[in-house]
Amino acid sequence: MSHFLVLPIILPALTGALLLFFGGRLAITRVISFMSCLVLLAISVHLLSEANLGAIQTYALGNWSAPFGIVLVLDRLSGMLVLLTSVVAVAALYYSMQGWDARGKYFHALFQFQLMGINGAFLTGDLFNLFVFFEVLLIASYCLLMYGFGEQRLKASVHYVAINLTGSAIFLIAVSLLYSVTGTLNMAHIAERVATSSPDDIALIRSAGLMLLGVFGVKAALFPLYFWLPTAYASASAPVAALFAIMTKVGVYAIFRFTTLVFGGAIGASVDLTSPWLLPVALITLLLAALGAMAAKRLLELIAYLTIASVGTILIAFAAGGTEGLSAALFYMIHSTLIVAGLFLLAEMISQARGDAQDTLHAGPTILQPVMLGIAFMAGAVIVGGLPLSSGFLAKLMILQSTAESANMPWVWGMVLGTSLITMIALSRAGSMLFWKTSYEVSASAKAPVTTQWLPVIFLFGCSLLMVIYAAPLKQFTNATAEQLKNPEQYIFSVVGQTLDRAPRALPKEAK
Repeated sequence: MSHFLVLPIILPALTGALLLFFGGRLAITRVISFMSCLVLLAISVHLLSEANLGAIQTYALGNWSAPFGIVLVLDRLSGMLVLLTSVVAVAALYYSMQGWDARGKYFHALFQFQLMGINGAFLTGDLFNLFVFFEVLLIASYCLLMYGFGEQRLKASVHYVAINLTGSAIFLIAVSLLYSVTGTLNMAHIAERVATSSPDDIALIRSAGLMLLGVFGVKAALFPLYFWLPTAYASASAPVAALFAIMTKVGVYAIFRFTTLVFGGAIGASVDLTSPWLLPVALITLLLAALGAMAAKRLLELIAYLTIASVGTILIAFAAGGTEGLSAALFYMIHSTLIVAGLFLLAEMISQARGDAQDTLHAGPTILQPVMLGIAFMAGAVIVGGLPLSSGFLAKLMILQSTAESANMPWVWGMVLGTSLITMIALSRAGSMLFWKTSYEVSASAKAPVTTQWLPVIFLFGCSLLMVIYAAPLKQFTNATAEQLKNPEQYIFSVVGQTLDRAPRALPKEAK
């Protein structure tokens, strides 16, 4: 393939390094950073169009072929998530240019380095480099979380750093164990070695696999490892929290990739590793997240719990719905990322318009621009709650349809529908506190949102509307993506040039 495949990593890396030299020149920094994001968006569109042709494409760094060298791999899933990252990044960065980026010299450099880490995690075909890109995006996120300083951010960052550093240490141990048994770090090659492993190695391989999935659960904020997220996301600045909406999906992506590729077979150590625990954990995650949203005392905290709820919903569909469920999970992943990112930006606009009361969910002063902000909040609540004619409604309907014949249908339907009701109650409560229970006095520190703040929110909500208008072709794409994930032989063939009979499946046409 052309060098386009490496650009989502190289472009933000070079941009971030360049911006370090312009830290004191805000105008130049903004132009360079935003133009880089626009170029990244164009590259992402091109890569997704290439991936949608069906063939899995690889890029060997240094021209060292797999499994000896490091490879990047582009399939429908990685192409979709790189594009989704670019869309959210453009909106978040534009919003930050309304004032947040002026609170320090290196916001834009850190923002670009985080994009590098996120895109690298989606594109790498090497397990150790997945660890490296995890660390890149986490280090950047540590700094971005602290951006603007403040006691609340400092406290949140301590917990955030501690839990993620612990997860990284376990990640490294698990990688070492897998390497000691398989002798390789290439994920496709690991899948081959695991499928043909010695019976004496099965226990060690599956133990390492469980450690990895536990680490991915930390990154995705699954129960019981989600407690770091609400405080951290609610404490971050709005553009940072919006970008963080895609960061939790890195953990979900890793669960998808590792489960379907390495532990998606039917023999030996490759037998499905997640069946006994993933669905119960996802159900509990969704329930606790909905209850957390109901009990939230701040709007940003409520939205942070909605982020956790989206992860639980995605993994419920993945665990219970087979190929159709995975397709529905991917559709829901796109929807939830866009709307949660938009809500984080909208929440800060509401906080700004309330003045001293900020985003606390109790009676306060009259909000500025109540009609526009109220309509926007109601639209966001309708979408995230899954009411009819919204992308959330379509996504949840797809999840229910995919699990209609599952033995777990009562649990899945009851939880998805029940938590949707709880979410709508929580959002209705928040809207009532913010827009109706007011003192009819405007706070002296209140500031009305300006037009440029509205643009990224409208952009993200508009993308959600496009998901409804173009639901049919998008569902066809997620169907094809799910089929590709559920048949990993094509991935293995594209990376290392051979496949093993891991399960009774035919070799995909593109790989023949």
